[in-house]
Amino acid sequence: MGNHTPLYDQHVRMGGKIVDFAGWEMPINYGSQIEEHHAVRRDAGMFDVSHMCVVDLSGAHTRAFLRKLLANNIDRLQAPGKALYSCMLNERGGVIDDLIVYFLREDFFRMVVNAGTREKDLAWLKQQAQPFGVSVRARPDFAMIAVQGPAARDHVLDLLQGDLRDCAAELQPFFAVTNIEDGEWFVARTGYTGEDGFEIVLPAADAERFWCALAERGVRPIGLGARDTLRLEAGMNLYGSDMTEDTTPLESGLGWTLGWEPAERDFIGRAVLDKQRAAGAPSKLVALLLEGKGVLRNHQKVLTAAGEGEITSGSFAPSLGRSIALARIPAAANGERCEVDIRGRLEPARIVKLPFVRNGEVKVAI
Repeated sequence: MGNHTPLYDQHVRMGGKIVDFAGWEMPINYGSQIEEHHAVRRDAGMFDVSHMCVVDLSGAHTRAFLRKLLANNIDRLQAPGKALYSCMLNERGGVIDDLIVYFLREDFFRMVVNAGTREKDLAWLKQQAQPFGVSVRARPDFAMIAVQGPAARDHVLDLLQGDLRDCAAELQPFFAVTNIEDGEWFVARTGYTGEDGFEIVLPAADAERFWCALAERGVRPIGLGARDTLRLEAGMNLYGSDMTEDTTPLESGLGWTLGWEPAERDFIGRAVLDKQRAAGAPSKLVALLLEGKGVLRNHQKVLTAAGEGEITSGSFAPSLGRSIALARIPAAANGERCEVDIRGRLEPARIVKLPFVRNGEVKVAI
């Protein structure tokens, strides 16, 4: 039997179809995946993301540790609550994981890492933190609920209390507020759908009550299936598919996350990235819109004038009524046209600019 989040029984009661995901028994959907997808784009949906790992980092030298650990520049975080998206790299420049880190105090940062990489992430963090005297503390006592969609913030704010509600109402995107004195609720204006909303870290004991309160307000539970189509439409990478330990951020459409300045900051993997930046990465991640028939799927071959590539994430996109994908293709490939091998048929596709959808609005020409 796999791991259960504090909300597992609620998923079963609500009719969730349970599947194994990175060792966790999680709902793939509660009926119609497409209806769940549209609920988030048009109103609001709630996601149990308690399988993800919250890690608290503390100590006098935590910032210095994160300067070394992360490819993005932690010194961009100066205001309490500010969040930063970054990759954590190995010495070869490959992506160990992508994550969000929050600055709370100079001696206290919070990090959220992926469920499937939890054990290797914690081992890497503890190994790298040791010379800095930084404490690495996983928080299995927390649950995490994401509420996303154009009506998401109103639903959440109506359920928060006192100062926490007032502060959350004023949050700018990619900021968080916490109330450690009141049960350690942590509210972040972040997400993985391309819609506005919150991700709430809260004590596991409070999760079921909060989930049920959202449901009573009509917020629909959303499974892993719609979570994936939502993030793909938003052009957000999935670890293990669009980036791995064998691909660098420059090969994964994540060059924008690299903190090149100051030049003297020697983060893990920088030497490899500096060389790749100078020479040019051999491949690049692009967005595809299928113009032919069929559905784009992971690992299908992509044919360009410069050579073959491969789809890293592909699916039917409910907001577009078309099939879309992220694909890694030769860096030398130019132009907007390519072909995808779908069961032995070469179907035309167009290379487009990300995102496909943002804040409910289709951003590409259909």
